Amino acid sequence: MRKDNTLYVVIPCYNEEEVLEETTKRLKEKLSALIKEKKISKDSRVMYVNDGSRDNTWNLIKKINEKEKLFTGITLSRNRGHQNALLAGLMTAKNYADVVISMDADLQDDINAIDEMIDKYHEGKDIVYGVRSSRKKDTWFKKTTAQSFYKFMKFMGVDVVYNHADYRLTSKRVLEEFENFKEVNLFLRGMFPLVGYESDVVYYERHERFAGESKYPLKKMLNFAWDGITSFSVRPIRLVLNLGIIIFGISLLVLLYCLIVKICGKAVTGWTFVVCSIWLVSGIQMLSIGIIGEYIGKIYSETKARPRFIISENLEETKKNK
Repeated sequence: MRKDNTLYVVIPCYNEEEVLEETTKRLKEKLSALIKEKKISKDSRVMYVNDGSRDNTWNLIKKINEKEKLFTGITLSRNRGHQNALLAGLMTAKNYADVVISMDADLQDDINAIDEMIDKYHEGKDIVYGVRSSRKKDTWFKKTTAQSFYKFMKFMGVDVVYNHADYRLTSKRVLEEFENFKEVNLFLRGMFPLVGYESDVVYYERHERFAGESKYPLKKMLNFAWDGITSFSVRPIRLVLNLGIIIFGISLLVLLYCLIVKICGKAVTGWTFVVCSIWLVSGIQMLSIGIIGEYIGKIYSETKARPRFIISENLEETKKNK
């Protein structure tokens, strides 16, 4: 495999003006070093993806693009969320690159892991996952919820790499195959293992966020986890079915008990039992309908087949057309 492949580093950005200059500085040093070592081509770039930011992020990206030849960017027509913005960057970058690395703008992902990712790519790996080596810096709550998330995803039958977010290397042929995945409800870290091809992992220590605030508070994390489960597993519906079978079995036993008590002439007014039974069964029914409704909602979204993102400006193409 050639050593001078063109690398694009894709970075989704939403209100990242506080960190963008530092991210640019560090990535410029990293890419320049890799080019000097002839590990990647001089045509390699960092592609920022502006996800409908409300601050000065897009103007900063355009200024960086004018000053630094190693940097380019695209902007979406409106905010589409992290996963759609990342997909937009990947699908755009594959037109220019041989290999693409995705990472976040907040500098929590260790950029020094890029070297090892490139080495593994040169060894023939098409996908290289960046995996956290530990969670020592996380709070107890964050560590517990994160570990519970991965364990629960595995229990639900979703194939995800443990402690891997969206810091990964993918080859051009992986992205060309990935383009055939048309689902609207995206959970990229669960989709890439479905592509196949040879893969490996690189372990790194995750840093504190350099500046700004996290774009994934607890509510968004819970929604993200739920999207991942319902997009990749029908096990919740099967659990509803199993629960229904269990309750049906219990109801038959209760019916048999009531008949025996009636025949024996020992029937007693069971107000508490009746009320509790009604509330329990009604609650389970509402929960079951809600889970099934979530799947129906996703089917509704998929059948409309609306575009997952719309790129309003591509600085790479703008330069070529000048």
